Amino acid sequence: MSDDHTHVQQFFGSRAADWDRRFPDDGPAYAAAVAGLGLREGDRVLDAGCGTGRALPPLRAAVGPSGLVVGADLTLAMLQAAVRAGRDGDGRLVLADVAALPLRSRSLDAVFAAGLIAHLPDPEADLRELARVVRPGGVLALFHPIGRAALAARQGRRLTPDDLRAEHNLRPLLAGSGWEVTAYIDEDARFLVRATRAS
Repeated sequence: MSDDHTHVQQFFGSRAADWDRRFPDDGPAYAAAVAGLGLREGDRVLDAGCGTGRALPPLRAAVGPSGLVVGADLTLAMLQAAVRAGRDGDGRLVLADVAALPLRSRSLDAVFAAGLIAHLPDPEADLRELARVVRPGGVLALFHPIGRAALAARQGRRLTPDDLRAEHNLRPLLAGSGWEVTAYIDEDARFLVRATRAS
């Protein structure tokens, strides 16, 4: 396992038990971001880097009982927290790396990824893997419940031009990975990028 993976697992593993208590007010932001995906009854969606599964209930509501919801995460402790919260009833939980998903090519309609982009060791290759599992015309949402400036302030750092989530960096990265950006929103209360899978 790479050092990047070990770092991510250690970081999130040590925080999994109280993750939801640390961010108790994020639910409405998750629900709004999921609503913006335009999912329909019966759609198939992946929550990539699902953590404690906070997006799984609104994803299940969006696709209904006939849809498929999969939550994939690299950190077992996060998936265990999702089970303790009862969110495994809203989706199938899978211990997996988004760099090598155990899913067929073009098998999904959408990918939801909350807070994931900053933790990818090889963003271009990993976004290409997300594109692999989504049908042409399918949708990707990169989401964070607060914007870049608010997140930087929370973490005690300054925004710099090389910030991966900055529009001038993210648009070409997504384009090179098989995605076309259709919306870029960066406000104090949310960060949301929607992209469509190129054919």
